[in-house]
Amino acid sequence: MTHATTPPHNGQQHRNSGMLDPANIDQMILTIIEVRRVKQLHLTEADIRALCLRCRDVFLQQPMLLELSAPVKICGDLHGQFTDLLRMFDYGGYPPASNYLFLGDYVDRGKQSIETLCLLLAYKVKFPQNFFVLRGNHESAGINRIYGFYDECKRRYTIKLWRTFVDCYNCMPVAAIVDTKIFCCHGGLSPELNSMAQITKLQRPCEVPDKGLLCDLLWADPDAKIMGWSDNDRGVSVTFGADTVGKFVHRFKFDLVCRAHQVVEDGYEFFAKRQLITIFSAPNYCGEFDNAGAMMSVDESLMCSFFVLKPSKKVGLRKVEHLLGL
Repeated sequence: MTHATTPPHNGQQHRNSGMLDPANIDQMILTIIEVRRVKQLHLTEADIRALCLRCRDVFLQQPMLLELSAPVKICGDLHGQFTDLLRMFDYGGYPPASNYLFLGDYVDRGKQSIETLCLLLAYKVKFPQNFFVLRGNHESAGINRIYGFYDECKRRYTIKLWRTFVDCYNCMPVAAIVDTKIFCCHGGLSPELNSMAQITKLQRPCEVPDKGLLCDLLWADPDAKIMGWSDNDRGVSVTFGADTVGKFVHRFKFDLVCRAHQVVEDGYEFFAKRQLITIFSAPNYCGEFDNAGAMMSVDESLMCSFFVLKPSKKVGLRKVEHLLGL
C-alpha cells in the first residue's frame, strides 16, 4: 500500500526492540482487544515498552510524508475513547481486512489512552504496509503532560513508561498523500509549505515546535470568516481561509485536504467548496459534546463514503455516500 520498505527483521533489531516476535504481537493485540470484555489491560510495563521500541523502529523505516494507495479508511481524533475505536473496527473491519490511516490525537482527555495507543502501535508493527498512524498535536510531551496521558501512565504504570511513549511518537510521520490526490495531516496548512519535500526532510525524532511548518501541520485550523492567513485563537499556529485551501490544492494538484483536530457535530464536515474535510472519530467527546464520530472510506476510484457513529448510548451507524468527482 505504501512505497516505504518493510523494516528488516534482523537479530540486532529484535534485541533493541524487546524481542517482539509475531506471536508476541498477535497475543498483545488479542489482549488489548479483550479489554472490552474483561475491563482490565493485562500487559506488563515490559510488554508495552518493547512494543514502543519496536514501533519506533518501524516509524523511522518509513518516510515522514507517506505515499499511500487506496482503498483506505481514514479516522480522526480518538482521545483515549478505546471502545469507540473498537466500534470503528467492528464496522470497518479489523486489520488486515481493511487498510487504515489515523490522523492523530490518540491520547488525552479519554479514560483509556493507553489501550488506544497500544492497539494502534501493535497493528502498526503487525501490518506495517497496511496500517498507518500520523502524529497529532497531542502526541507531544508538553501537551499530554497536561491533558491526561501523563497522569494515566503515572497512575497505571510509571512515569518512565510515559517517557517511552514520548520517544515513540516523537518518530511518527506527520502527513500522507493518498494516490497523489488526497493530502492528509492532523491540523492543517502552513504558510511555510512550498514543497512536499519540506515535509519529507523534517528530522526525527523531534518534539513539536512552537511555530513553523511542523507546528502548523499539527495545529492549524480552517476559518470560514477569513481570507488568507490569520492568528489562531488557540494561541498556537495559524488559521487559513477557503481561498488558501483553493490555492493549495491547485498548486499541488490535489483534490482534497483531509484533516482532523476539531470537534464537528456530524463527525465530518466539508469546507472550501468540498476541497477540505475535517474528520473527528470520538463521539460524545469527553462526555460533554453531542457530536457524532466518523470514519471516511476511500475506495480504489477515490469515491468517499462515511461511517458515522451517532452520539447516543445506543450507538447506531449510518452510511452517507459522497462522490467527490476525483
